[in-house]
Amino acid sequence: MSDQTEYANMLAGEAYNCLDPRLVALRERAGAWLRRYNASPSAAERQALLQQGLGGCGRQSLIEAPFFCSYGRHIHLGEHVFLNAMCAILDNNEVHIGDHVMVGPAVQIYTAAHSLQAEARIQGWEIARPIVIEEKVWIGGGAIILPGVTVGDNAVIGAGSVVTRDVPARATVVGNPARLR
Repeated sequence: MSDQTEYANMLAGEAYNCLDPRLVALRERAGAWLRRYNASPSAAERQALLQQGLGGCGRQSLIEAPFFCSYGRHIHLGEHVFLNAMCAILDNNEVHIGDHVMVGPAVQIYTAAHSLQAEARIQGWEIARPIVIEEKVWIGGGAIILPGVTVGDNAVIGAGSVVTRDVPARATVVGNPARLR
């Protein structure tokens, strides 16, 4: 392990300890932001909060409440992106979502993975890999995207699918694990 901070290790895709006080504080701040976002009755206020809490939010992008994330600051939405209600993004590393992406309800996007060794998990050790969802992608409700995955332009992910590896452009994948259709 390097001498970098746990935050730097996390973003570098190296092992890091999620119980680090700085990471805990950043998640708590994101939690306060999410409580405001999810309680807001105003679309204009929610849009302003997205601009404030995310790493980037393109024109006419919208996330239906309730929404859940780890940090917020590592999520980058292109233009005309729509995430339906109950989506969760564990943005322990960068998540880039391109223009004109539609995400169904209860989709889960996970950059973080815990150790397979119980003792390391108990101590808080994780690793996080970035996720890229390119342009004009449609992700069906309840799908799960795992760490390190890239989803190519114009791809479709079927509802309830578990995406464990990259999805080529213009492909349709379905199932658990998701396979080309």
